[in-house]
Amino acid sequence: MRCLVLLLSVFALTGSVRAGQRGEADFEKLFVRALELHQAGDLLGAVDNYKAALGLSPDRADALSNLGAAYAQLGQFDDAVTQYQAALKADPLNSAVRLNLALAYYKSARPQAAIPQLKRVLASQPEAKSAYLVLADCYLQTGQAKEVVSLLQPREQMFGADLAFAYVLGTALLDLERTDEGQAYVDRIFGAGESAEARLLMGTALMNRKQFREARIELQRAIKLNPRLPTVHSLYGRTVLALGDYQAAEAAFRKELELNVNDFQANIQMGSLRSRTQRFAEATGYVERAVTIRPEDFAARRLLAHLRLQTGRAEEAAALFEALVKETPDAVDLHVQLAIAYNRLKRTADAQREREIVDKLNAAEAAKQKGGL
Repeated sequence: MRCLVLLLSVFALTGSVRAGQRGEADFEKLFVRALELHQAGDLLGAVDNYKAALGLSPDRADALSNLGAAYAQLGQFDDAVTQYQAALKADPLNSAVRLNLALAYYKSARPQAAIPQLKRVLASQPEAKSAYLVLADCYLQTGQAKEVVSLLQPREQMFGADLAFAYVLGTALLDLERTDEGQAYVDRIFGAGESAEARLLMGTALMNRKQFREARIELQRAIKLNPRLPTVHSLYGRTVLALGDYQAAEAAFRKELELNVNDFQANIQMGSLRSRTQRFAEATGYVERAVTIRPEDFAARRLLAHLRLQTGRAEEAAALFEALVKETPDAVDLHVQLAIAYNRLKRTADAQREREIVDKLNAAEAAKQKGGL
């Protein structure tokens, strides 16, 4: 009897090995087919075959990563992120996959999520020039111009005459109003010949100096040279908005968002313009994206709180206004809005407390002005 059991065990083991070999062969067949379709541009066919292959071997990092790449090419960035994360779970040290994960975040208006991934890529691959530039642009998008300068300025030798480097660093310096330093990069780009990047940098410098008419001319030249240059339409929109041309500004912000959904200024300005005309539901979508891009931006959170109140989401509005008044306790309008939110929530005592704060702040301001006379 023991011999029979042993014989059956050996047979079962042999059958398992053969099944495993067949499964591996089937995986390879599906994987190779997926690669062929992917390279031929049939992304949907590639996705189906990658998924079928992963049904046989769900932890294959190469298939997970390639499926993520196919989703990214289809613009399905949430699905791409899921696959890249699974690939990294299977192969945590794969910097190429981590860079692709960062790019999926970057292309789907989540630069804050991309930043830590890019930092990890650079920690293991300190010579990855493209990762530095993407990280620098994430910093720019999230309003961290100082971090751009700290990241790129010490690496000038690495980039040499790279005009993309000069453009990103020059933009950050101009954003910080370090005009003389920024101008050096403007001159470098101009020295390489007429370019949209140079005109954009010059327009940025002029706008920072509030020379809006001159800035508009430079930005029009930039758009003519390269209408797909990132941020050029957004900056042009802000310039003409400062000149009072709301229609031209809205058209410019729309164009920017067609090219670059991540642009913070285009999103927040479109939200503001829509809010101004009481199109609150439309405004909300833009402002929510702006807050995703820059979650710490005070003005964006303030506008979102206002929109929450206008669209009947009083509880969310109250929570946002509570956080805002903690940061700026002397802002009368925030206390007024918080009192309105509390009233709508029937939190009468809290609303009364906010009104009393408003009265005290107004009295203090009146006494201050009277004392100054």
